[in-house]
Amino acid sequence: MNIKEIEGKTDDELEYDLGQLKKELFELRFAMVTGTSASSARLRDLRRTVARIRTIQNERTQGIHGREPR
Repeated sequence: MNIKEIEGKTDDELEYDLGQLKKELFELRFAMVTGTSASSARLRDLRRTVARIRTIQNERTQGIHGREPR
């Protein structure tokens, strides 16, 4: 998910996406610990997407520039 897609979503959609991404991130970490096949590239992508979403949410709460779309 790129930054433009994230900026185009509402706060509720971002909360939902964040929850889904965190769940997938947990499952990937669990798979890596148990030794089953897990992609480290996907893990990195998930962490970065979570960071992007949190950044947009933080900007919106502080009123910096990422206002919620209408």
